[in-house]
Formats: sequence, structure tokens, C-alpha cells
Amino acid sequence: MDTATTTEPTTGLLRVPGATLYYEVRGTGPVLLISQSGEGDAGRSKDLVDRLVTDYTVVTYDRRGLSRSTPDDPARGVTMTEHADDAHRLLTALTDRPALMLGCSLGASIGFHLAVDHPGQISTLIAHEPVTPRLLPADQRAHHERELEHIQRVHRRDGLAATFKVIAEVLGIDPASPDVEPGLTPQPMTPQRMRNFDFFVEHDFTAVIRDTLDVAALTGTPTRIVPIAGRTTPRTVFDNKCAFALADMLGADLQWFPGGHNGNTTHPNAYAARLREVL
Repeated sequence: MDTATTTEPTTGLLRVPGATLYYEVRGTGPVLLISQSGEGDAGRSKDLVDRLVTDYTVVTYDRRGLSRSTPDDPARGVTMTEHADDAHRLLTALTDRPALMLGCSLGASIGFHLAVDHPGQISTLIAHEPVTPRLLPADQRAHHERELEHIQRVHRRDGLAATFKVIAEVLGIDPASPDVEPGLTPQPMTPQRMRNFDFFVEHDFTAVIRDTLDVAALTGTPTRIVPIAGRTTPRTVFDNKCAFALADMLGADLQWFPGGHNGNTTHPNAYAARLREVL
């Protein structure tokens, strides 16, 4: 059953060190921050947000470097610590109570930093297939970091079309995948999304490779961390391996969600229902 709601968002700009962030707020209830991965800006999860706003005050934002969130110096790139500090400052500006968070892929990695560096700001983190190689044994970590570097080389040499093919292999993401819920219209690959992908591959991949997160500290944070994986994500790709490794480290059950690595955008009805169950 489609339970989409179409209330218009409240939008805003927040000045943070080195950048200006664009964000959107919709709905009523406990604050739920959705941190999207890839080229995902504040509107990328709209279909999912439509199905959550009756129960949650949903906050989405353009990650630094994407769409309307402009770094002072775009060429300098970004670090995971800066991404997490951006999310911390955004939540601080919007609420003085612990928030819920859905972190997808890179968004889950951002959530880890929030949980460790700002204890208590996030009460529950739903971590969907985190792109956090540091969760893996050293040899696997090095292998998968080299995979990310390979994608960057392909991107610089052959452009975005070739990059999509390699990403599909390495991360289990296929932008052209027909695996979507019936009646859902996939968002088009606009020029803005393509520019966002360029920033994501060039700068956010580097942020992942150079991440300094102490993953062991996740076992001592007061944040409830729920590791989740997409039912159709290939078991051989490293983002899926990271979900299993996170569950093992926390001694928690891995929760299965509809779709694959991008299930929050391809299966919004079923994903929203499953998210409510876990929250």
C-alpha cells in the first residue's frame, strides 16, 4: 500500500567551517536524519521521506560538495571528520534532543563518527552497508581501498560512463538497474547528479580511503547501532562485507532490508515499513 505524503519541506542554509550546507525538514515527530550516499542530495531520498513524514521529522541535506552545499574551496576536497562535523552542526541547529539517524553507505560511515565523537547526539543509528573498509581485516581493507583508487583512475581517464560500470562491480550498485518497486519512477540522471557523482568519486572516495575512524570505539558508544544489509546486494562486494563485519564486532543481529545497496531509493514503500519496525 502506498502511503506517500507530499507536504512541502522547510528549507534552510547553515554556515559551517569551510562550507555552507543546504538542508530540508519535513514531517512531525522524533527527528530522523537521513544521510544519503553517492551523489545523493537532500532530494535523493524523497520517495522514502514521503512515506515517513507522518511519524518523523525527517531531515535531509546536501552533503558538502553536492548540489546546493558549497565548499569555500571545492578543489580542496573533504574529510570524513568534516562530513561528520557538518552533520553534528546541522543537528545541533535543529534539535537539542538525541536524534535518530539512517545512514546509507557513506552516510553510515558519517554516522559512526557522530556516534564516537559526539556521544548522545544520535540515539539510534541504522547503518546500511557502510563504506568503511576499516571494519575489515587488514588484507581485505587494503584490497578494497585499492578498488576505490582504481575507480578514481577510471573516472579521471575514461569519464563517468565508464565509472558507473566499475562501481556496479565494486560496490554492487547499478544506476540502470530495473529492480524497483512497481509504479516507482526512477529519478533521471540529470547534469546536476552527474556533477555530484564527479565530486563523490574524486573527493569522497579519498575521504573513505584516508579515514581515521577508530572502529573499536563503536563498541563503547551509547548510540544503538543497527547493522543492516540489502537482500539483493551481492555478498562478494565490500560494502556488504562491512555490514557483516559490523554485526560481528557489535555482537548484533544483521537486519535485512528490501532491495540492494540503494534499497532506500528503489523500494521506498517496503523500506519505510522495515525502517519503522527496526526503529
